[in-house]
Amino acid sequence: MFSHVMLGANDVEASKAFYDAALGALGAAPGRGDDKGRVVYANGGALFMLTRPIDGKPACHANGGTVGFSAKNTDAIDAWHAAGLAHGGSACEDPPGWRQTPFGPLYLAYLRDPAGNKVCAAFREAR
Repeated sequence: MFSHVMLGANDVEASKAFYDAALGALGAAPGRGDDKGRVVYANGGALFMLTRPIDGKPACHANGGTVGFSAKNTDAIDAWHAAGLAHGGSACEDPPGWRQTPFGPLYLAYLRDPAGNKVCAAFREAR
């Protein structure tokens, strides 16, 4: 559905440490830096990237915005949540767990990254 997601970060190294740990818990390789100071994670043809804002202003989160990452099972989500908390993230929303949605039950966990961006890990059982 998407080609890439780019999030702003005021401290790219702190955000990289957070995402290396959190996305690593979901099976992703550590992010790789480029010559412009961005960090890139590649998986399944899609890119997730971190950058300092091009306009030079401070990075800030999108109010109402969330970036969701797929997980293979509930254990991976619990590991994602714990790794994110241990690497500069903060808990938000309800604790990790099952939620009833119009699309069926989902196991979800939410965090704010070091720049305040809201991120989620999600698992849906096969139907």
